Amino acid sequence: MSPSLTVRRIAADQGATLRELRAAALREAPYAFEETLEEALDERIETFDAVAARHAVSDVSTSFVLYTEGHPAGLVSAYFDESCKAFVRGLWVAPAVRHLRGGELLVNTADDWLAARGATKVHAWVTDANVTAMRFYEHLGFGATGDRAPVARASLEWESLLERPAQR
Repeated sequence: MSPSLTVRRIAADQGATLRELRAAALREAPYAFEETLEEALDERIETFDAVAARHAVSDVSTSFVLYTEGHPAGLVSAYFDESCKAFVRGLWVAPAVRHLRGGELLVNTADDWLAARGATKVHAWVTDANVTAMRFYEHLGFGATGDRAPVARASLEWESLLERPAQR
């Protein structure tokens, strides 16, 4: 029998969980995120506590945690930028449970949250070199918008903006 997966919005007291998942993501896939493991580990725990507390109640940005058998196993953030464009960001799922479609569950949960707040399209920036992520998002119905930008931490690398209609 496969382990059960659940997704819950981050709670105000889950700064340590947020830090743990962020560090795990950066250890496993350092090329896929805007910060380095060292930067995340150097960040004060109070910073993660503040983000969790804000994401627990905000109507413009939040995080969702994937659980398998009650243990944190994945993370995604959802937010509206200053122009009210909806985004998913920072998706990561522990390798041991990826085959259970936890990434899809996280993105769809984030999408539902964004759509409930008025989003008609959901966007994601994906590093061009991250072929696995690009295929994953395409599988979920995201397509390239044609917008590209240099990656902030590695200006010789590029990322592409993907979008799909928000799921309602």
